[in-house]
Amino acid sequence: MANTIAPWLTIADGDAALRFYGEAFGARIVYRLEEISPDVVARLAVGDAEFWVSNGESRGALGGGSVRMILTVADPEPFFARALAAGATEVFPVGESHGWRLGRLTDPFGLDWEIGHMLAS
Repeated sequence: MANTIAPWLTIADGDAALRFYGEAFGARIVYRLEEISPDVVARLAVGDAEFWVSNGESRGALGGGSVRMILTVADPEPFFARALAAGATEVFPVGESHGWRLGRLTDPFGLDWEIGHMLAS
């Protein structure tokens, strides 16, 4: 088994988060703990990249997101456009900077996502 790190996002409305990430990034639910309904505890995947979502109030609320997610994809434009259509807010559009092709957006839950990939060196 390979070592991995999977972020766990605590969102006030877990069901809304599952819908948004599915619509915005094509995330699929890999696992959902059903025993604690109506609360949400779920592992999602976008391709091979996995992260968790659960209901709750973030203890790290610092007047904004305390974590920035980087979603690495081969073609960032469609992911970025789909996320905007699903309700995200653009911070800056997809472009090339610092060796990356990416854009940044904020999801409806206040978390920042950078979507893109490293450029060949």
